[in-house]
Amino acid sequence: MSSAATRPAGPDDLWSVDEHLEDILSTVRPLEPIELQLLDAQGCVLVEDVTVPVSLPPFDNSSMDGYAVRVADVAGAGEEFPAVLEVVGDVAAGVADPVRVGPGQAARIMTGAPLPPGAETVVPVEWTDGGLGEGPVSGMRSRSLAPQGAEGHVRVYRPAAARAHVRARGSDVKAGELALEAGTVLGPPQLALLAAIGRGTVRVRPRPRVVVLSTGSELVQPGEELGPGQIHDSNSFALTAAARDAGAIAYRVGAVADDAETLRATIEDQLIRADLLVTTGGVSVGAYDVVKEALSYAGDADEAGSGVEFRRLAMQPGKPQGFGSIGPDHIPLLALPGNPVSSYVSFELFVRPAIRTLSGLTDIHRPRARAALAADEALRSPRGRRQFLRGVHAGGKVTPVGGAGSHLVAALARANALIVVPEDVESVEPGTEVEVVLLG
Repeated sequence: MSSAATRPAGPDDLWSVDEHLEDILSTVRPLEPIELQLLDAQGCVLVEDVTVPVSLPPFDNSSMDGYAVRVADVAGAGEEFPAVLEVVGDVAAGVADPVRVGPGQAARIMTGAPLPPGAETVVPVEWTDGGLGEGPVSGMRSRSLAPQGAEGHVRVYRPAAARAHVRARGSDVKAGELALEAGTVLGPPQLALLAAIGRGTVRVRPRPRVVVLSTGSELVQPGEELGPGQIHDSNSFALTAAARDAGAIAYRVGAVADDAETLRATIEDQLIRADLLVTTGGVSVGAYDVVKEALSYAGDADEAGSGVEFRRLAMQPGKPQGFGSIGPDHIPLLALPGNPVSSYVSFELFVRPAIRTLSGLTDIHRPRARAALAADEALRSPRGRRQFLRGVHAGGKVTPVGGAGSHLVAALARANALIVVPEDVESVEPGTEVEVVLLG
């Protein structure tokens, strides 16, 4: 399991935030690499350096629609005395055997088409009469509507320097160069590069599969009518979305009633599709704290050390926490408290780093900053607890939103940061510089 089993802890002992996180990160390991098709690898972390097998672009090509010509043939071209060239054919993108351009000749060329033999530069079509003999044009006529545009003569009204409007072979990347290095997260631009250099598959660490389930007989799904004593389940939606935001493939399981056997069976059913399990609710000291009853380390450990240990942390909100592993494959499980703010703060501090570690990332934590506290009065914090308050961070300042209550979902929805009050601080005066965890 985790290193928790060797840590001395009395019944009243509190774990620090750092100790609990260290225990999690010392246990969770990056997932094994697999080979994936490009689109399936989106969001995954590359595990190997990728070099360029073929230069990009692989040949000199035109960056404009226009005419491929020799420099000398248009050197003196002007509005009054245009250069008149014979059009010897079209060069379209994908052509295998382009026409040759000789003295006094031009080939109509399309963007991306290879520069034909004999041509030295490209004249944009807007600098010509497009073969119509009626002065400068704004574009080419479609070949299907006017096939005669690939023959006859064209008037060029401006000179062009050598290799003007030509994209040189290897001007993007050259064969043998490093395209992407190991550790790169594959987004749309990186997948485009891999496709451009001909890679159909790539070796990556897969996105972790995270199963999120909430517990509580009082929970009702959104859209359903509330009965007496019932509330809508918000935690499973918040944490599933947070897991996806962290880069996981996340699955939400509907709320499980307060029954230990039902919870055990539900978790066992989910193990087949989980690299990480997250529960919310049922981890405190009440008579109906079903997660603690069902998964307590003391009653559920096997010979290999699998099981979940529940502990109390010196933090607010989020004091009760659980961590361990379950099932024959020892899938990590993090058990979070049920109050919405406690649950979300716990996710940001502990679950998000675990997900990003499974992904193979090295940057696993939210960014932090220093900001001046913008408040009407001092913030109070219990001594010996690290407090995380919701806040709005902007312009080097942070303003608290809502109170310290762990049920205040509306305040959480307005926040873009967590204000960190250290364990040894009981009061923070307005204007004091504080540490903030940036959520957005």
